[in-house]
Amino acid sequence: MLETRDLTIRFGGHVAVNAVSCAFAPGTLTAIVGPNGAGKTTYFNLISGQLRASAGTVTLGGRDLTGQAPSARTRAGLGRAFQLTNLFPGLTVLENVRLAVQATRAGAHRRGLNLWSIWSDHRALTERAEAILHTVSMLERRDTPVASLPHGDQRKLEVALLMALEPQVYMFDEPTAGMGHDEAPVILNLIRELKKDKTKIILLVEHKMDVVRELADRIIVLTNGTLVADGAPAEVIASPVVQEAYLGVAKDADREAA
Repeated sequence: MLETRDLTIRFGGHVAVNAVSCAFAPGTLTAIVGPNGAGKTTYFNLISGQLRASAGTVTLGGRDLTGQAPSARTRAGLGRAFQLTNLFPGLTVLENVRLAVQATRAGAHRRGLNLWSIWSDHRALTERAEAILHTVSMLERRDTPVASLPHGDQRKLEVALLMALEPQVYMFDEPTAGMGHDEAPVILNLIRELKKDKTKIILLVEHKMDVVRELADRIIVLTNGTLVADGAPAEVIASPVVQEAYLGVAKDADREAA
């Protein structure tokens, strides 16, 4: 179970995330929605450690991660994909994934990055990396420098890196942002495949409501940094607070009446 309790961050006098308490269970994909500036990505940053909370806690499996750095949270089981890709552009596709596999294997054996043991296990690392690239349909690009990849392939590669880390929690921040209509379905299909593993927790920040309706088991809604709705997709999307705050239905109706 991933849980935030009274999670809060203030920037000067502005409260960007306001005492958000929420628990996320394995086998569930939760979509986090809300209007621009609602605090969705900031909430993600607090969970993954890119921002330090002003108050509140983040726990995973009962372990308090609140004071942990992002790298420590990754080792604890939090896997994060960003709106902008977070890759090594000077390395090849295979080298990027192999580094993630290498880090996971080293962490599992609690031996750090021992170069001799890494190279002795070089073949196994490469085979695991190739298997992941096959899963995301990128094996044929294994030797391509990441800097030369189109945006859509970079997003696919970022999902591959997450899979290599074998996290307990997958966190996707607008995974189809900047992708064309022909590219986005590939990423969505990868997330669908990840959903089949009922031991994993998946969090998704997404503006596209058609994507949310299709993928989400649950929706939570943030407005002005505050949690205002939480429940099944159909129920939440139909609620007045979401219709007004996120979809703008009430405002549109007011304009039509005027």
